[in-house]
Amino acid sequence: MSKKSFRQAVNEALRQEMERDPTVVLMGEDVGGGMGAPGEDDAWGGPLGVTKGLMSQFGRERVLDTPITESAFIGAAAGAALRGLRPVAELMFVDFMGVCFDQIFNQAAKFRYMFGGTAKTPLVIRTMYGAGFRAASQHSQCLYPIFTHVPGLKVVIPSSPYEAKGLLIQAIRDDDPVIFFEHKVMYDDEEDVPDDPYTIPFGEARFVREGEDVTIVAIGRMVQMASKAADALAKEGISCTVLDPRTTSPLDLQSILESVQETGRLVIVDEANPRCNIATDISAQVVEQAFESLKAPIRMVCPPHTPVPFSPALEDAFIPSPEKIAAVVRSVMASPTRQAAA
Repeated sequence: MSKKSFRQAVNEALRQEMERDPTVVLMGEDVGGGMGAPGEDDAWGGPLGVTKGLMSQFGRERVLDTPITESAFIGAAAGAALRGLRPVAELMFVDFMGVCFDQIFNQAAKFRYMFGGTAKTPLVIRTMYGAGFRAASQHSQCLYPIFTHVPGLKVVIPSSPYEAKGLLIQAIRDDDPVIFFEHKVMYDDEEDVPDDPYTIPFGEARFVREGEDVTIVAIGRMVQMASKAADALAKEGISCTVLDPRTTSPLDLQSILESVQETGRLVIVDEANPRCNIATDISAQVVEQAFESLKAPIRMVCPPHTPVPFSPALEDAFIPSPEKIAAVVRSVMASPTRQAAA
């Protein structure tokens, strides 16, 4: 085991799966880079260098630079998955889903259902998301709620390098289409990651820490923010459970419900816009299935319902922070309990 960045963990997962299975291929814009241009071959590896080095090892027959036409190569990847390959297609930024969404939600997501359960579509679509990179509103959105809404898609949102490697290997081995979200701000984050391949099952949440007073459910990069908030709150005597769902489809609702039944309080941290996001979905399901366990209203920590600002000061204010999370947890702790109010 050695320290690896999020970028290195993703790269290693791809390399190890390509070594293990010759049907795994990569597709996307500049995932190899340098083709037909003077200078260094394999110059790019995608916009942030995640796939760098794979083309030189596996060749251009398995690492395919595509034209700048997402509808074409996402459609091609879906078709290739039906015909026996295991494509990993890179949708450079999730914000570009608008030009290829039909290929995803009307085609790949429905193949198994439309063909009576006989079709397999082992397709992974890797994509970058999230604010904090100074990339403005057309390259910074959190659109995983839209994909979570679609039956037939599995949606994965890793929160650390360790999680990224294990979840990506699981995604590549899965026989259904998986949308794999990588937060662009996290690529340089480092932690200990096993050198050998390993998998993390979908639909099993991770308890980052366990406490007695409040359950904090946080998604993707927000797990880091929630953990920092929990550290600060612990010094004030407030004990928090921090739970990372890992996947929003399938969602490990049972672990969330069990934690809420123990703590009686729930705060959900979601970087997606507040209307119809994952926080609202979890909130509704907890109210429906565990209302009697709640001691205080559920609170959500989300950005405002606006595009992501380009101004650094406004972008920083837009993103849920440990301070904002801690303030909301304190307000939940200060709420009169429902039992006392009754």
